[in-house]
Amino acid sequence: MELNVNTVYTTVLSILNKEQRGYMTPDEFNKIATQVQLQIFESFFDDLNQFLRMPKTDEEFASRVNHIEEEISFFQEYNNASAVSSGVYTFPTNLHRLGTVYFNAVAGTPQLELVNRKEYKQQLMSPLTQPSKKFPIGILKKDTIEVFPKVTTFNPTRTEAVSDLNFSYVRKPKDVRWGYSINSQGGYLYDSSEVHGLAASQNLISNVTQNATNITNNTYNITVGTTSGVTTSGTGRDLDLAIVVAGNTVTNVNVGIIGTTGQGFNAGDTITIPPSVLTGANQNVIITLTQSNLYVGTRFSQQFEIDSSQQTNTILEILKYSGIVIRDPQIVQAAQQELIQQEANEKR
Repeated sequence: MELNVNTVYTTVLSILNKEQRGYMTPDEFNKIATQVQLQIFESFFDDLNQFLRMPKTDEEFASRVNHIEEEISFFQEYNNASAVSSGVYTFPTNLHRLGTVYFNAVAGTPQLELVNRKEYKQQLMSPLTQPSKKFPIGILKKDTIEVFPKVTTFNPTRTEAVSDLNFSYVRKPKDVRWGYSINSQGGYLYDSSEVHGLAASQNLISNVTQNATNITNNTYNITVGTTSGVTTSGTGRDLDLAIVVAGNTVTNVNVGIIGTTGQGFNAGDTITIPPSVLTGANQNVIITLTQSNLYVGTRFSQQFEIDSSQQTNTILEILKYSGIVIRDPQIVQAAQQELIQQEANEKR
């Protein structure tokens, strides 16, 4: 079960107020809580590596390995590439730690062997290790993979598509937000709503990560979640877009002009518009959302994505950072000592 952001924030405030150490604003809390969640998330991988080298137990509820694997599994994703050009496929936009890559362009979807440029050159020297449809090779280049053999060399030849590769990976946790409104006395009122829409009257043309050509010039009005064929990688819906095509390619993607600005969207979500919607298009048009596209007001919350079993660690870590923010070394020392003792108990 996800850790409740309001439970954590109110607990932190109660401890700070009881000790008369100061106050933490929602904005300060959101920034610190996001950092703490990421810190705990990254520790899962180090802990898993350590626990795998320790004596194991199969007792129910007591297996440390199973617990960490359950924590990590919440963040596992399986998605296609976000873009492709000349055999070079770009990682999914929310990829954080790469796992396995599969070559969907051929039957059986073999696993891609990932190598660097030097290793690839060495494999070309032997006919037994050269890339083939059954044993494809991918050269890692920052956030892209160049795949061999290229699908354009197949017989019969075929067109490249983002679906040629399927990535198994771990994404980052979403930024924590304690959403609020302000009452008549200037106090903060918690808003538990997790509806994420897009800021109205913006143009998403810079978010088009794959455009198309040969489209009949027109303005196409679509609604994500309603218009047939239009899909999204997330859970977003009810987003009205006016797509302007000039010169037979998409030139503007306007939000909210014709209706609602949607809900349930998050940074990294993609919206795919197929040729069946954009008359004559030679391929899908793909829009990738960023944090700056989302509604930027103070309302709307985002719960912690780590499990509620991490509540104690989370609160202690936030208190440690809060001591730095309000310049009280006693809070930092007390929280640090408690964390050290708890970590020692867990890893005995």
